[in-house]
Amino acid sequence: MKRISIYLVTALLGLASCAPQAQDVKEAITISGAWALYPLTVKWAEEYKKIRKGIKINVMAGGAGKGMADVLSGIVDIAAVSREIYPDEKNRGACHFPVAIDAVIPTANSANPVISALLKKGIKREQIRSLWITGNPKTWGGLAGTSDNTAINLYTRSDSCGAAETWAGFILNKQEDLKGTGVYGDPGIVEAVKKDPSGMGYNNVNFAYDASTKRPVAGIFVVPVDFNGNGIIDKNENFYNSRDELMSAISSGKFPFPPARRLYFVTKGKPAKKELKEFIRWVLTHGRSFVDETGYINIPEKDSRNELKRL
Repeated sequence: MKRISIYLVTALLGLASCAPQAQDVKEAITISGAWALYPLTVKWAEEYKKIRKGIKINVMAGGAGKGMADVLSGIVDIAAVSREIYPDEKNRGACHFPVAIDAVIPTANSANPVISALLKKGIKREQIRSLWITGNPKTWGGLAGTSDNTAINLYTRSDSCGAAETWAGFILNKQEDLKGTGVYGDPGIVEAVKKDPSGMGYNNVNFAYDASTKRPVAGIFVVPVDFNGNGIIDKNENFYNSRDELMSAISSGKFPFPPARRLYFVTKGKPAKKELKEFIRWVLTHGRSFVDETGYINIPEKDSRNELKRL
């Protein structure tokens, strides 16, 4: 009898091991897209997971174009997009929510041969257009009005991205019109310019400035833009020494749109998943408290309230 009992228990344990086991199912949100929004999105994900236990948020950078393609094809829940949404994307179901503001700025190597002249004169919008559309002038002296004949090595983005679209939009063109050596991603442009004393590119604010010091990344300087075209960087145009100064200039309107721009979260259709709606709602409310410290500007509060109604 004792032996039979042992066999019976063993059999029951065997059946239990074959039965489906209860799993700790976790909610997940996937986000893909713009390098411009990557630092802020990572910060939001980290903070949200502190109060929403068990949720998993995967954040991937790869450019606004990739993010939009991913969300419209159903690969991810949210696209981070750093440009305006195209009509055909809206027709395919793109539902966009503005979440922050930043800008695209010109960058050059800190060992640039005409850095002193550039800091005083800056570069005009017409010069930016000539550089990236026609490839002229060819030398730094030609750009800064000096005799220096060092060739300008121009860089642009190789990936479909909001930074390139915004930069091209500033000079009334499209990304495909921009000349220069193609480099993948914002970090790629920074590294290319840092390694090239003759290099010049353009970057999203949070890749041009060091997150800790809030000063330009070591090895590069932000080329001031002469927005009023008078050939001098006036006092009200001189706001590139720190990230905070630049953000203040964008907020006050001294730095115009474009190359300042709104950044968006995009979903395919109106968000239906409960966890997705809750996360976007948190971003538009409590998430606003992390925007400034991460190097961005909040969208107006009334706009956030309007977006909440759409959810």
